[in-house]
Amino acid sequence: MSGILLLTKSIFAIMIGFLSSVILGLIVIPILKRMKVGQRISSFVGESHKKKEGTPTMGGLIFILPTLFTTFLLLITDKIEFTTNLGIILLVFTGYAIIGFLDDYLSLRKKTNEGLTTFQKLFMQVLIALGFFYLYMKNGGQTALIVSTLGIHIEMGWFYGIFLLFILVGASNAVNLTDGLDGLAGGLSAIAFIAFSLISLMVGFEEIGIFTFILTGALGGFLIYNTYPAKVFMGDTGSLALGAVMGTVAILTHREITLLVVASVFVIETLSVILQVIWVYLFKKKLFLMTPLHHHFEKMGWHEQDIVKLFWVVGLILTMAGIFFGVWL
Repeated sequence: MSGILLLTKSIFAIMIGFLSSVILGLIVIPILKRMKVGQRISSFVGESHKKKEGTPTMGGLIFILPTLFTTFLLLITDKIEFTTNLGIILLVFTGYAIIGFLDDYLSLRKKTNEGLTTFQKLFMQVLIALGFFYLYMKNGGQTALIVSTLGIHIEMGWFYGIFLLFILVGASNAVNLTDGLDGLAGGLSAIAFIAFSLISLMVGFEEIGIFTFILTGALGGFLIYNTYPAKVFMGDTGSLALGAVMGTVAILTHREITLLVVASVFVIETLSVILQVIWVYLFKKKLFLMTPLHHHFEKMGWHEQDIVKLFWVVGLILTMAGIFFGVWL
């Protein structure tokens, strides 16, 4: 396919994703407000967040539905080809969105920050991972971890299924943990998906590249409503789906190591939580003022917008490194 045609498709994908997300936001947010689908704010995050109490959540629908709509629109108009890889992405994206939606719904119904139990979440994630692994293997997917420039070639066999689950759960929870400031997780995800869109197109996965461009555009539309001061939060509905798709794209394009570079800010946020737990257990005192890491900066007196800008810039720099690494590894 010519570069001009591919560029046209990519621009079209971003535009339709963006416009449909903006339009849906105008419809969905008032509905969520009328339904009183308001976020409950933890008492541990400080007074600056208490004013956000009652802000509509489940806003992930604003980019999830347009992404699915635009994908199906391009499929029925033969602008992209339906492949097993695209089917796997749609399975994971929809499946994790449903898990997140159920979690948000139960949290609201119970009027607490606890929705699904850890076992319930993991059980559903395992089912989706099994479906992923089955389709992946049926399509002749490789079970080796390969990074040719580093001389890495590890044949994992059936253990690759467990590795796959680890990536899906790890990536989805990493985005979920990062979703604590207005626009933070959404902006970082959009930056990461731009990288995976370019990598996918340059290494020959056109349908994956177009899908992630659609999602990038839809996230751009969502950020209009989610940046400070947020009119809506994505909730677990959005964060679990974003992280899982990020992991899925990394696996399908055989760029699992690249994921660590492109999603470094998410990784650092997650590590801050793990280190805090270990530090408190070993030394009976905190390593950070509060975790995830963005809350540490808040406790230091930084304004929310300044933290988000810093994290976005760091994410952008690491993403550029990830593109180089992902294309030429």
